[in-house]
Amino acid sequence: MPVMTTVALGPRAGRHCHSTLNSLHATHYFSPDLGRELEALGVTHPRAVNFAVRAAALGPVGAGAVTATFYNYRHSLVARHVPAVWESATPAQVLAARTRAVDTTLRRQLGADAVTSAEMAEAAGLALRAAEACSRAARPLYAAHADLPVPEEPHLAYWHAATLLREHRGDGHLAVLMAAGLDGLEALVTHTATGKGMAPKWVFATRGWSQEDWDAASGRLRERGLLDESGELTERGVGLRQEIEHETDRLDEAPYRHLGADGVARLTELGSAFVRTALAAGAFPRDLLAKR
Repeated sequence: MPVMTTVALGPRAGRHCHSTLNSLHATHYFSPDLGRELEALGVTHPRAVNFAVRAAALGPVGAGAVTATFYNYRHSLVARHVPAVWESATPAQVLAARTRAVDTTLRRQLGADAVTSAEMAEAAGLALRAAEACSRAARPLYAAHADLPVPEEPHLAYWHAATLLREHRGDGHLAVLMAAGLDGLEALVTHTATGKGMAPKWVFATRGWSQEDWDAASGRLRERGLLDESGELTERGVGLRQEIEHETDRLDEAPYRHLGADGVARLTELGSAFVRTALAAGAFPRDLLAKR
């Protein structure tokens, strides 16, 4: 009887795989197709569009639920658009519009052949298999999206699975941020200081925070010894961000262990190719990320 061998999953393999999946998932937030679809429903403000499409799986929730599950948005900004947005469009209408926007966006960014390719079908199958091991417990955004039907078309099934894996990791990440004593804005400031987060201008434009809010959060972080006077992470701050990512990895390891090392490597390979194509098509604003 042959001896079966198992290749160990690398310590950051799940995180890397998630990053590739999340990158393609996120392209629709910057797509003009999403705005056009929601505008047809009477939802025109960019922030209302964002809150509606991501929260729709939860049903017609109020501002409190959105602020809690999104974590790093100022509550006063959320309350200006939620629950009023549900007077213009029902969650079901928003979900359908989002799917249409994702369809046209991916077809344009990846090409008509790619969305129906064998590689896309393979990627969808792998991502859905990984999502089988996700847990609903204490993960409200993941759990809400997990109740939605899986689309039949491969590129939409892939995007749906990427959404499940994104929200699963994201829900766990919020628990880790809370345990680390970082509020929503402090989490954004420290993430931006790593050089991987959004540039402050995008935080102000999309999250509702002001420069005064940013400065106050930076002051609190300096008092804790996490940020220096130049806005860079201290050694203690770097250590905290590393601990946060490692603990997030631990809480999110189940889907990638379920898929296995070979499956994770193949899904990462396929997903990376899709992301490169989308980036070449101008999927994201050039000034989105902070520069370090």
